[in-house]
Amino acid sequence: MASTVLITGASQGIGKATSLQFAHNGYNVIMAARTVDRLNAAAEEVKAFAPSVTAIPTDTRDPEQVRKLIDQAIAQYGSIDVLVNNAGIYSSGPADSFSLAEWHTTLDTNLWGYIHTIHFLLPHLIAQGHGMIVNVSSSSGKVPIPYLVPYTTSKFAITGLTQSLQSELSPKGITVCGIYPNLIKSNFMERAFFPGKDQEDAIARRKQLEQVLNVPVVEKPEDVAKAIWNAVKHKKTDVMVGSANASLISNKLFPDFLQWAMRRTFKNSDKDY
Repeated sequence: MASTVLITGASQGIGKATSLQFAHNGYNVIMAARTVDRLNAAAEEVKAFAPSVTAIPTDTRDPEQVRKLIDQAIAQYGSIDVLVNNAGIYSSGPADSFSLAEWHTTLDTNLWGYIHTIHFLLPHLIAQGHGMIVNVSSSSGKVPIPYLVPYTTSKFAITGLTQSLQSELSPKGITVCGIYPNLIKSNFMERAFFPGKDQEDAIARRKQLEQVLNVPVVEKPEDVAKAIWNAVKHKKTDVMVGSANASLISNKLFPDFLQWAMRRTFKNSDKDY
């Protein structure tokens, strides 16, 4: 019988690429995302390769929607073997420019969305005595990034969540893995927001990120999907993807210089005092 994977944020980018990766390797695929039309279109692509595909529209920020997602998935497939937490949002700007609502948007999506799926699925994984939770984080969950403070906060929290869960759950047969890519060349920009000192600053931040994403060495969603599959196949618990390794090494060897360089890169119109 085929194993089953549940992937959030599955309608595009890393989530869609990961759905295709697991489909090609014989998994039943449960795809969850907020945008119904885009989710259904992605599921149609995955159906060409997977034994079975189910698309379930879900906003992971809403615990009731997540509870229904997990209940439906277990009822349909009997067992969920792998959870890939991937739904997320990017935000960039000076720390004092973020409203509390923008803080909540970032943390509710990037952190609480992961907590919700884990909360409702974990009793099932413990009862069956096996399974894997994969949390897609970011290199900014290992390396502090100025001007991405809410985003970095959410990603550092995911690192702590992942590592503490791995320590607790490994004796119970459950593997918990963190995946840490750098920026990925995908359409996440559609959901990103850029608070700034003014409109001009916000526009400049968006354009700056667009320029970075056009650099040839920036990884693609398929690179992360392959890293996730490799982690599941070999039960890895900590995976730096591609150029993220360089960020981690630079932070260990030259932390002061790296932070100075990132402040110069991301500050835009923010003033030094």
